[in-house]
Amino acid sequence: MAVIEGHRSTASGRGDAGRDVLLDLVRSGAIALVVLQHWLMPVVTWDGAEVRAGNALAAPGAWAWTWIGQVMPLVFFVAGAVGALSSGRRPDPRAWVTARVQRLVLPVFALLAVWVPLPALLVAAGLPTQPVDLAAGVVPQLLWFLVVQLVLVALTPLMVAAHARFGLAVLVPLVAGAAAVDALRFAGVPVVGFVNAVLVWVAVHQLGIAYAEGRFAGLTGARAAGVGAAGLAATAALVLAGPYPASMIGMPGAPVSNMSPPTLCLVTLAVFQLGALLALRPLLVRAAAAPRVARTLALLAPRTMTVFLWHMSALVAVLGVLTLAFGRSTPEPWSAGWLLGAPVWVAALLTVLCGLVRLAGRLETRSTRRPAAGSAASLWTGTALCATGLLGLAARGFDAGVVEPLAWSAAVVLGYLLMTGRLTAPTGGWRASRRPARA
Repeated sequence: MAVIEGHRSTASGRGDAGRDVLLDLVRSGAIALVVLQHWLMPVVTWDGAEVRAGNALAAPGAWAWTWIGQVMPLVFFVAGAVGALSSGRRPDPRAWVTARVQRLVLPVFALLAVWVPLPALLVAAGLPTQPVDLAAGVVPQLLWFLVVQLVLVALTPLMVAAHARFGLAVLVPLVAGAAAVDALRFAGVPVVGFVNAVLVWVAVHQLGIAYAEGRFAGLTGARAAGVGAAGLAATAALVLAGPYPASMIGMPGAPVSNMSPPTLCLVTLAVFQLGALLALRPLLVRAAAAPRVARTLALLAPRTMTVFLWHMSALVAVLGVLTLAFGRSTPEPWSAGWLLGAPVWVAALLTVLCGLVRLAGRLETRSTRRPAAGSAASLWTGTALCATGLLGLAARGFDAGVVEPLAWSAAVVLGYLLMTGRLTAPTGGWRASRRPARA
């Protein structure tokens, strides 16, 4: 997604300057699909007093789409591939981690600056408290992704070294550990499932590292399709055996979720999606070379983090106008009105999002020529503080008053300043450029 730097690959399907076009396409396509799904999922009713929200994918049979539409495995696969490629070009692991964490955290500051005070301001302006709290709780939930990415970035040098020594065997303890954690979770051991927020995503990330090292260079055509079929069969077996749910995303009211925390199903789903991706690689590379697609990728790639961070703000803004200003509810999901109105709905949201990205995107498109760096202790402490603050915001939301979100946000800012060495070296050599950062 947005955290991916410019990259090259020794695999086929290169674009300009040796870039791996497949990784570019998957990254941008994944964020676009995430945004589109989030925009089409909400089922909102307004009774004049409260906003009630549901999920269009809770409809019977809609779970089948989630086996394709759940693209987080592909996102973390691409992050692993690009992390391995870019870290290999920078011999100092600490400098690489510092640069990557800066690119992850800096775009968040604009979101914090707006959303920490916004709920209180909206209520003071006369808006009903319940819908404001609902919006303020939904928007920061996406920050869980950044917490996982911070963990993966910190582990990348270690995991690249592990792959160099042990190859794909690194996956064995990760997958076995994820299965064991699931067993304990389903046996009723409290909170143990959240260990898989590391094990599952590190395993998927490791597949990306293996791809970058060329381990899948010979996996094409029928062989790749066979691997995809095996991943699909394994996922189906887990669901049929239970207690894994059929949906690969969390559903309102469901007793078990495959996403929060992640389960072993997402590892097998990643194998399915990776096999399909490699089987379709020639077709996808040709599609990416089309001038219109190439221009879209060039436009989206440097701004994907901003798009990701702000697309829910665009959604709650348009929903707020629909419900509070016009007193309307969304159409019944999958009805004729819902299907016919979807293009207009998406166009309205896209218009708002483009305005938000134009205003907030500069923090992401400004490249760091010489990223500041502190000591190793300040880097790891600062990264941990950033992750803690983001996790607090994702779990607690912006609707917990002003003081608590401000405290979590302060942890993010303090961690950033500490990690970049600004607290100990105020005259550090960081310089910002207004040139768009390479995607």
